[in-house]
Amino acid sequence: MTQKTAQLIDAMIVYDRGDPKRIQHFLKVYALAQAIGRLEGLPEEVQEILGLAAVVHDVGIRNSLMKYQSSAGSYQEIEGPPVAREMLTRLEISPETVERVCYLVSRHHTYTEIDGLDYQILVEADFLVNLYEENAGKEAVAAARERIFCTRSGRRFLDSQFPPDLEQPR
Repeated sequence: MTQKTAQLIDAMIVYDRGDPKRIQHFLKVYALAQAIGRLEGLPEEVQEILGLAAVVHDVGIRNSLMKYQSSAGSYQEIEGPPVAREMLTRLEISPETVERVCYLVSRHHTYTEIDGLDYQILVEADFLVNLYEENAGKEAVAAARERIFCTRSGRRFLDSQFPPDLEQPR
């Protein structure tokens, strides 16, 4: 973890103050994204982008709830990038990195036209956490396995958490 990533985590924990569920969510997505990225052999600069994006991927929820009374993914994709951009710029992250992170935040609930391994891994890590947090049933897990998961490591993590041959506890 870089110093800038640690500072961004600190800023996000302060931003989500009083909401431990949201804080725990982004920390789990971050950890899984980092592990999958390393196992998939991402270049260091892409790994850094992935980590930063994982930390701020849901930063648009607060403004979505205030503006639209909804935390729907489409609203998060609209409201997240401006907040993420401000946080990243304050930390003096390079403009190129800020642009890619904001792009990922603006599409992290869009599962078509995934244009990079950083994007794919962010989606997979978020799904791994959401399937668990939402107590997803066998059908939802099977659908995600078929439609979402492409990386070997992401599939292995999914199958380890939700073995297709075992009944899922409820």
